[in-house]
Amino acid sequence: MVPIGNFQYVPNLIMHFPKLIASPLLANVMGSKPPVRTALFEQHIESGANIVDFHGFELPIWYTSIQEEHLATRSHAGLFDVSHMGFFRFQGSDVLSWLQSIGTQEFMNFASGRCGYTHFLDLDGNIIDDMIFAVNTEDEVFGVPNASMVDTMFEWLSSHLPSDGSVSLEDLSSKTSILALQGPESSQIVSETLGPANSVGRFRCQEIAANDLGVTGWIQGTGYTGEPGVEIFVTNEHAPKLWSALLEIGSENGIVPVGLGARDTLRLEMGYLLSGQDFLWPGLGESPDPALPDTFLARDTVETAVPFGLSMDHDFIGRDRLVSSLESEERWHALLCQERGPSPRPGHMVLDGPGEDARLIGYVTSGAPAPSLGGTGIAMAYIDGSAVGDEVWIQASRRRRVRAEIVRPPFNPR
Repeated sequence: MVPIGNFQYVPNLIMHFPKLIASPLLANVMGSKPPVRTALFEQHIESGANIVDFHGFELPIWYTSIQEEHLATRSHAGLFDVSHMGFFRFQGSDVLSWLQSIGTQEFMNFASGRCGYTHFLDLDGNIIDDMIFAVNTEDEVFGVPNASMVDTMFEWLSSHLPSDGSVSLEDLSSKTSILALQGPESSQIVSETLGPANSVGRFRCQEIAANDLGVTGWIQGTGYTGEPGVEIFVTNEHAPKLWSALLEIGSENGIVPVGLGARDTLRLEMGYLLSGQDFLWPGLGESPDPALPDTFLARDTVETAVPFGLSMDHDFIGRDRLVSSLESEERWHALLCQERGPSPRPGHMVLDGPGEDARLIGYVTSGAPAPSLGGTGIAMAYIDGSAVGDEVWIQASRRRRVRAEIVRPPFNPR
């Protein structure tokens, strides 16, 4: 490894996970604005983390290796610092109905103590951002926007607040550290660290109950890995002692700290969207991957084929485009490689055959070797006129096409 300033540059990462070190992941490495260190930066350094600049935050991309951390999360438990993500608080007597009017989810169906997933669309129906939300009471909801979209989403949501002041929006991001504990052993580790009262179920949420550490905040049974787990929201002051306690107490359960690299492969195996890579709001004025057509990532909820987070039974901003998209055949599909060859990468073309007369039917937006599948290549791609079970060919290099099958995600079902 060759140190470059505060960053450790690992050549093998370029070979196997090029998109992880391309824009937007390391977009700020060469920028003039210094990156932000989370409250857990010193803990990462002590654990031997390889630090990169991710959306203006210094965060670990791995501690040992992407594969090791990935497999440990699948089999035991992984602890992630996701403090770069945002944290919003919505309050008001009409907060649920207001959110329902601007989001794809039917918020009014969610009782207190429940979490959900939604998209927020612009007036043309393009996805601005996706968000996990948590209902504390009928008057208070928390939301987690993506790292690079905090300011954009705050501005967009604020511009649509009721003029009578009945709903308020507060950005708690800079004051909050977020720890994600994921994996089959996560519930046991939470119980032993924070007490059984804080071991919440899947898509359940609550204020952190009294515990021996004296930690307060918010906990919810959500995550980005497909494994059981929780995301814990605490003040920056409480974050280091909670991080250390979880690692110490969870050591007998196989817990490991996990970086951004495995976080990406874990979500890819589940077929989860990545903001800025699998969809990109055109309002940002940013170009997509150079290998993709200019407007290729300007997508709506129907096109992403997300099996949750959308209800067409209510009116919301951008709904008209979704009605039109229901008649289209272009969808985001999961591709499982059926033969050895170069792994699929973002920007690779997808064709309907192996010959010179094959038709271009789409492009890969996310792709990598799947650690849980022994390194088999997997990908997500927007493809026109295809369905689960169809064979397609990925142009994995200038001279090589790799045969793949359209499958239904996740790639690693549990």
